[in-house]
Amino acid sequence: MPAYSARYEAALTFAAQAHRVQVRKGTDIPYITHPVHVATLLLRYGYPDDVLIAGLLHDVLEDAEDDRSTLQAAIATQFGSEVERLVVAVSKPSRAIGWEAGRAAMIEQINTGGPLVAALKAADTVHNIRSIIAAIQHEGATVWGRFKRGPAPTLAYYRQVRTAVGKWINWHPLCHELETALQELEQLQAGQL
Repeated sequence: MPAYSARYEAALTFAAQAHRVQVRKGTDIPYITHPVHVATLLLRYGYPDDVLIAGLLHDVLEDAEDDRSTLQAAIATQFGSEVERLVVAVSKPSRAIGWEAGRAAMIEQINTGGPLVAALKAADTVHNIRSIIAAIQHEGATVWGRFKRGPAPTLAYYRQVRTAVGKWINWHPLCHELETALQELEQLQAGQL
């Protein structure tokens, strides 16, 4: 029996193609590593295939170079309406809206999205926070220069994500993992680690 489904493999290929020219912020690490980590976290906690696939595709609408409506239609056609719903729910409504409006929209989408959206956003945020922690430990506080808004607004946004996620899955170990990672980043930023 294969370790993953044909749909998962197709989603991995789709995501790799969509992110083919991207790297993680301020690094030369291929971007595809992030959605793979997100899907792996979700797999570890036993989420179903639709959620794992959404984990692989979660940044395609926001970050890929192709047309958003075309990509969204392709996701719906190839992976189904539930995967499309999950991906849309963790994507900024448009690239054109600013940082603050995009973050506010994301929090609202988590608040209204249900437990699967919350889990998907939690896994995304856990990996983003862990990546920042690793970068700070390796490179120092200059890492924050990669972020348009710097540490305070970034940490405040992650705290808002944690609160919104907790409304749906506060009991879940993934939510606790998010809280632990966030506390570690906050302590690191405050110079306590």
